[in-house]
Amino acid sequence: MRLDNNQNGVFERMIKKITGKALIHTMLIITSLLSVFPFIWLTSTSLKGINEDIFAYPPKFVPSDFTFQNYIDVWGKVDFMAYFWNSVIVAALTVILNLILSSLAAYPLARMKFRGKKFVFFAILATIMIPFQAIMLPVYIITLKLHLIDSVNNVMGYIGLVMPFAVSAFGIFLMRQAFLKVPKEVEEAAITDGCNVFQMFLKVVIPMVKPTLAVLAVFTFIGSWGEFLWPSIMLTKESMYTLPVGINNLQGMFSANWRFIASGSIISTIPIIVFFLMMQRYFISGENDGAVKG
Repeated sequence: MRLDNNQNGVFERMIKKITGKALIHTMLIITSLLSVFPFIWLTSTSLKGINEDIFAYPPKFVPSDFTFQNYIDVWGKVDFMAYFWNSVIVAALTVILNLILSSLAAYPLARMKFRGKKFVFFAILATIMIPFQAIMLPVYIITLKLHLIDSVNNVMGYIGLVMPFAVSAFGIFLMRQAFLKVPKEVEEAAITDGCNVFQMFLKVVIPMVKPTLAVLAVFTFIGSWGEFLWPSIMLTKESMYTLPVGINNLQGMFSANWRFIASGSIISTIPIIVFFLMMQRYFISGENDGAVKG
């Protein structure tokens, strides 16, 4: 009788465990579908021909008039390649500056002792709560005063697009948490072996936080690549348009041809996917570094 009760208890625990996992997986699947639905709809719209109503009800996800012509047309009728390279330059400069400046700002907050360190750290964290729109006007005025606009020349235009996002409070926080995980004994051993502080930082500490650098690079790249508001305000020459601004310009040029807009949007997401896949092996471990209590 006791054996039967034990078996029933084990069976009940298995049922509860399976039910709990099934519920969690169901919620994750539903959330994933809701998240990916706009991308599926965008892809479907980009593949529909001119003879198919993209606003038909009920909506059709599988095009009956399947075509890749929209991708060919949108690439040929606007200077899509120029938009692409402008976005590459801006995103690359933003990522590089974020990695360098965030690391240099985070290391003293993690390792060095100085008066007011906690106040500085929490003041930096507080800026996360301030939306860019709240400080956009003074930043715009400063940018104009410094002549960092594309009407001066293209180089100054790139600088004007990059500088407001060259470093972020999130990046400093993420790198600080990663530096806190590096054992102090490693740094002390490097100093003992004759490294100065800069050599120790560059050759010993930085290689140990590569996963976190990859995470910061991915988040920075995605944010910079998709940035629309600041470039739309700063850019005056169409030759300097980034992809989000150029794709938005399609709405006026083609009388809101949603097939072209969808095709351009799909093309613009490809670099983000490629960049993420390149950094994927570092991503999970680097995210965990940011969860260290400091």
